[in-house]
Amino acid sequence: MRFDGKTIIVTGGALGIGRAASFLLAERGGQVSIVDWDDAAAKTACDEIEKNGGRAIYTQADVSDAVAIGKAVARTVETFGGIDSLIVSAGIQRYGTALTTSDEQWDEVLGVNLKGAWNAARAVLPHLQQAGKGSIVCVSSVQALASQQNVLAYTVSKHALLGLTRSIAMDFAKENIRANAVCPGTVDTPMLQWAASLDPNPQSVYDACNQMHPLGRIAVPREIAEVALFLAHESSSFVTGSVWTADGGLLTQIGGVPQTN
Repeated sequence: MRFDGKTIIVTGGALGIGRAASFLLAERGGQVSIVDWDDAAAKTACDEIEKNGGRAIYTQADVSDAVAIGKAVARTVETFGGIDSLIVSAGIQRYGTALTTSDEQWDEVLGVNLKGAWNAARAVLPHLQQAGKGSIVCVSSVQALASQQNVLAYTVSKHALLGLTRSIAMDFAKENIRANAVCPGTVDTPMLQWAASLDPNPQSVYDACNQMHPLGRIAVPREIAEVALFLAHESSSFVTGSVWTADGGLLTQIGGVPQTN
């Protein structure tokens, strides 16, 4: 899948799945606009892409801030002349139940994971309309399709992200604009590393996650980025409003059934 001459914005493009997507896009000829709150990580990613012969810019922005996202999109158009695709990968995790989640945590998670996706989409859509085609890919989670304990705000945000994706797909299908979501299982990202660090034995978290997946391991970011790139690419031209799981079989198995050799 080549992206020669294509411009793609990647929110959360400096770390984790977003970073992997940014690098893959650049390797395959795409012009990448990284939008991330982490200025240092975004600069490092951008420098590495350019060192390897790719084209990339970065903008430091909080995706929950619509004005900041609008400026990042405008800078992308000014630099590259247009936009062909958007990959939404910015996301955060917080823990809590319906009783222990604070208003501040709720607003923070929904602001980044859901409103951030909406902010990016509504800033990019007019440019896709002008081009007469385009694609939006939202990186959601298996927790958009199921849930675990103590992850209220995260699960709500990821479920809602599927609604956002499907609504965009339906509203703009006649303009040849597609929207799809990918739902990863556990992926070895900075978010997972942070979550594991909360446990007295971080390695036990990794061991448990590996055992949860029928493939016997968690994913590396590039594996999920490959799926996101397919959904962004014209190879998936008849795919819209869809939800693709990339979870190592996690949601396929029946919980509680012991594994047999």
